[in-house]
Amino acid sequence: MNPLLDSEWDDAIRTHPDATIFHSTAWARVLVDTYGHRPCYVHMSLNGSPIALVPMMEVQSVLTRSRGICLPFSDYCAPLTFTRFGHELVMQKLQQIARERGWSYFELRSHSIIPVDVPASESYYGHCLDLRVGPEALISNFSSSVQRAVRKAERSGLTVSIQSSPDALAQFYKLHVRTRRRHGVPPQPRSFFINIQRHLISAGFGFIVLVEFQKDPIAAAMFFKLGRHAVYKFGASDERSQELRPNNLAMFEGIKYLAKKGAETLHFGRTDKGNEGLRRFKLSWGAIEEEIGYARFEMASGSWKHLRDRRSTFHKRIFRVLPASLNRLAGAMLYPHLD
Repeated sequence: MNPLLDSEWDDAIRTHPDATIFHSTAWARVLVDTYGHRPCYVHMSLNGSPIALVPMMEVQSVLTRSRGICLPFSDYCAPLTFTRFGHELVMQKLQQIARERGWSYFELRSHSIIPVDVPASESYYGHCLDLRVGPEALISNFSSSVQRAVRKAERSGLTVSIQSSPDALAQFYKLHVRTRRRHGVPPQPRSFFINIQRHLISAGFGFIVLVEFQKDPIAAAMFFKLGRHAVYKFGASDERSQELRPNNLAMFEGIKYLAKKGAETLHFGRTDKGNEGLRRFKLSWGAIEEEIGYARFEMASGSWKHLRDRRSTFHKRIFRVLPASLNRLAGAMLYPHLD
């Protein structure tokens, strides 16, 4: 089914306790409007009882093979199942769709319905924070370094606000471009964030925490929320003001705001296994660490694929020295072919 044309999809995911913003029609609209991917969402039921909900996008480009992804640009996105006996039925249906659509493979960004003896194609860290414990317990679970950093930020004359306006998005994007260049990767195209503003933030599914020093934006964090589950999706900052600890203040205010709005969990997204600095930052907030395993089924071989780690740091050196305008151009050219 296509959730953009059928409201039944959002009605269905509301019945599942584990549904996140990535399962929603709003997120589907962001991906379709930005990259032109084709929704191939699966709603399985038996005698009127739901079995599974699987959001899947067909990714095509002139540079890459056609494939199905659950879901592109989504750190984690588990198929939503209502009964364990349906797992095999889901896999059979996905293989059928892949054959009909001519996909070279399909990928699930969760290992939840895959047999335990199947190795993950890729593996990341995930971190989840329980917001139900109350504000005092939350703060006491923060590491001492986080508590000191927040106090320092509060004493440094920083101002922090919860924003949802296009102007706040523009300020965030400037910091995002700067941060991505520092990390050696191109930024996502501006249209991606314009569509996030249009379909998520303006619709009440997200917000931006903006931190300023003497009226200049120096850090920002973007959060999404659907039902009881929230996601920390993007963080950006000006490294020249790092000693003021604005990133810590942005996260702190975001956590407090989500807890006040009734969120029960905050997921910090995926973290590369080799990024120990980011891993420590997320653990320092009292989050519980998990493993996010992706699973890729290759149609040619009819088997699950384990990918070798081929990540190179060479491209990072290039993007760090490119002017911001060329970095933005590279992002606009590359991301439509990626997932």
